[in-house]
Amino acid sequence: MAFFHSPALLLLLFLSLPFSVQSQLSLHYYQKTCPDFAQIVHDTVARKHATSPVTAAASMRLFFSDCLVGGCDGSVLVSSNVFNHAERDAELNRDLPGDAFDVVTRAKITLELSCPGIVSCSDVLAQATRDLIAAAGGPSYKVELGRKDSLVSKVSDVEGNIPKPNQSIDELIKLYAAKGFTIQEMVALYGGRTIGFSNCREFSDRLFNFGKNTPTDPEINSKYAEALKKSCADYEKNPASSAYSDPVTPGKFDNVYYQNLLRGMGLLASDHALVKDPRTRKFVEMYAGNQALFFKDFGEAMEKMSVREVKTGGKGEVRTRCDAFNSINH
Repeated sequence: MAFFHSPALLLLLFLSLPFSVQSQLSLHYYQKTCPDFAQIVHDTVARKHATSPVTAAASMRLFFSDCLVGGCDGSVLVSSNVFNHAERDAELNRDLPGDAFDVVTRAKITLELSCPGIVSCSDVLAQATRDLIAAAGGPSYKVELGRKDSLVSKVSDVEGNIPKPNQSIDELIKLYAAKGFTIQEMVALYGGRTIGFSNCREFSDRLFNFGKNTPTDPEINSKYAEALKKSCADYEKNPASSAYSDPVTPGKFDNVYYQNLLRGMGLLASDHALVKDPRTRKFVEMYAGNQALFFKDFGEAMEKMSVREVKTGGKGEVRTRCDAFNSINH
């Protein structure tokens, strides 16, 4: 029996394990190789949030796109080789300002000076998103580290992998279920829109072209609808026209998004759909009345999101620049 406890055999068994098992994520992944990682990201986030509070919402949307499409691997950040910035922004999130990319780039540049070639861009995005949410007043959840950056980034992967503004509840539940999320987790994640915003074109039909005899969706709060019409009056001429998902406390991460939904103040058709279906409405009501529970469930759902289909070991790389693969041959 001593044979089974020999160091040589244990080493052989360890080496025979799949590489991904040997390379599991860890909360302290950079403790020895880049001890200033957390502080560098935190300081970069603090400076960016102070000058551009919208960065929190932008970063969260970028992070969601990355995790739902590529598996939290930084593929959304790539601008070279496979497709350019214009195509990426058009397909993944036409309304993302440069702030989200900027905060990741700034942190990465500082990290490369402190510990070159160690920290992945996907880890920077995951950590920065958490810190930005906390800076906006939201929960500070755990972020496992050790992701590797993708070797491939294809715009064709986007279709069918991220939620659309006008999707039905059935379609949204199906999409999130395919990614491993329950209905309650989906509703909790939607709460991130408490600091979100949307381009007017994403909900203009609800204001101006809802029906032949009723141009405005009658289920939208009437005062809210009038305010949106003024904000989006020239959306066809001004493609940058947008509105906050939570007009009451737009810069604060709280549970007011859910309270707004119950008042008929859901911005997108998909927002409003959350209160119309009994499968989701019960969670909207629950979070509207209990911010602590929302924070807890949102944090846990984000922890789950952040490790979805991550790449470790030899399945990825640590990019020198977040917007470009290390080799053009990828």
